[in-house]
Amino acid sequence: MEAPYSMTAHYDEFQEVKYVSRCGAGSPRGTSLPPGFPRGSGARAGLPRWNRREVCLLSGLVFAAGLCAILAAMLALKYLAPGAAGGGACPEGCPERKAFARAARFLAANLDASIDPCQDFYSFACGGWLRRHAIPDDKLTYGTIAAIGEQNEERLRRLLARAAGGPGGAAQRKVRAFFRSCLDMREIERLGPRPMLEVIADCGGWDAARWDLNRLLYKAQGVYSAAALFSLTVSLDDRNSSRYVIRIDQDGLTLPERTLYLAQDEESEKVLAAYRVFMERLLSLLGADSVQQKAQEILQLERRLANITVSEYNDLGPDVSAMYNKVTLGQLQKITPYLRWKWLLDQIFQEDFSEDEEVVLLATDYMQQVSQLIRSTPHRILHNYLVWRVVVVLSEHLSPPFREALHELAREMEGSDKPQELARVCLGQANRHFGMALGALFVHEHFSAASKAKVQQLVEDIKYILGQRLEELDWMDAQTKAAARAKLQYMMVMVGYPDTLLKPEAVDKEYEFEVHEKTYFKNILNSIRFSIQLSVKKIRQEVDKSTWLLPPQALNAYYLPNKNQMVFPAGILQPTLYDPDFPHMFRCFQGGGTLVMRKEAKCPLGCLDFPPASL
Repeated sequence: MEAPYSMTAHYDEFQEVKYVSRCGAGSPRGTSLPPGFPRGSGARAGLPRWNRREVCLLSGLVFAAGLCAILAAMLALKYLAPGAAGGGACPEGCPERKAFARAARFLAANLDASIDPCQDFYSFACGGWLRRHAIPDDKLTYGTIAAIGEQNEERLRRLLARAAGGPGGAAQRKVRAFFRSCLDMREIERLGPRPMLEVIADCGGWDAARWDLNRLLYKAQGVYSAAALFSLTVSLDDRNSSRYVIRIDQDGLTLPERTLYLAQDEESEKVLAAYRVFMERLLSLLGADSVQQKAQEILQLERRLANITVSEYNDLGPDVSAMYNKVTLGQLQKITPYLRWKWLLDQIFQEDFSEDEEVVLLATDYMQQVSQLIRSTPHRILHNYLVWRVVVVLSEHLSPPFREALHELAREMEGSDKPQELARVCLGQANRHFGMALGALFVHEHFSAASKAKVQQLVEDIKYILGQRLEELDWMDAQTKAAARAKLQYMMVMVGYPDTLLKPEAVDKEYEFEVHEKTYFKNILNSIRFSIQLSVKKIRQEVDKSTWLLPPQALNAYYLPNKNQMVFPAGILQPTLYDPDFPHMFRCFQGGGTLVMRKEAKCPLGCLDFPPASL
């Protein structure tokens, strides 16, 4: 049950898998947004982009799945028909008959029999579903995945609303108390800006006359999990997946893409103007002096950072191998002489690192320029920028005026008219801060051990067939085929949930911090600090490749090249993608089988140039 051990990306585990490699784009480079903060739209949204091969492959798989499902329905109807001849007939009331009948009803409801499949197969196969699922007013797109997501959200909210029930344990009680504290808007309004003012005071206040850059960096990165100037994370070594390593990368911008700061078009200018209004509004709510001057100075510093940041869509953006630079602390000190690296890391990790300790630097040129930026920027402006980074990361947890300011910026960036309802916001926070505890509740009610075994067998069957097909390929040379065979053989397939999730005492260890129903902001800080403690401990621990990056309720499925790990959480293995009560042939060609085939085809044969340790 491994959270993504990232001190500056604490909140992102439920939203997406933050792994960067040649097999998939990672998180937006150069951005550090609080959860719920607008992340732009279109190309700037950081959504995964499929290449032409994937689109063609998935289209073919979907077509084949639909065709096979229809054929299966025809067979089912024949099998169930009264008077079916032979020993294959199923008597009235047998389990198989009920399963086939349910599957047949499902298919019939989603078909549009009035359409000629030879003229428009898509409308024939999906017309019934489309009629029953109009695109909601607050969404641009809608489909099966979105429908499953809504179903899962409703189930999770019901589970959290219960006073008791589930597998038991302290973590279960804490996640429910956390959820209630988030919903207690009366108490949050009563406190107003006070919780944030205490944080600002802890950072030295605004316009500090006497300050220590490294001490404030420690507060921002090591206490409040706010990326400023750069990010510090503990992650798998991309060239040796048997060990964890400290990774340093470019970060510290608030807007989701560096190009927004450059104001190269009318849309960017509008967003930049809205961001400045947002800054002034938050600074005013917090009682800062010289609000306009502070906002202008911080914005100018972020624009300078944007100018030296490598764009996410630059050729180097998604390719870790091109940027990977392992250096010692002594070498890092020479690259960025205006930062006291050993002191900073000693404080965060509570260790006494030697000058020979190795770290991975993913943005060497950027960090050199950051060092020059530190040298040329007045201390007061640097200080206010670092405090601002903490403020903007935590501001969404404050009273309604702060949340309204965030929504106004989101409306300018994304065109969203209505803020999210409070229950949905709080569910998202529960997912981010108590992912596995909430997952234990979810699988206890909505994903059985029998379903897990069935999907596991389905994946193994597909792996077996893929292995057979691999041997028949005549276009692949012997060396490449051997690498593909080894990759497939050693691939770890993880389905549903980790087995330790069924043990309350194991889940409790993931959340050994205080939670109270009347202290929502403090609950957030306690969660962040405990997450950082888990992170720093990893640096001296062995890598357990059986741990999970996402909680089981995640609406995702992913492949991690550095672990050679394929994961299918319970959250996505729900009707209509997967229904354990359907006959086996339907489960194979329902969404679940197609999903597995896409993951199998995408990476194991296409990512063969990883070191043996990744096997």
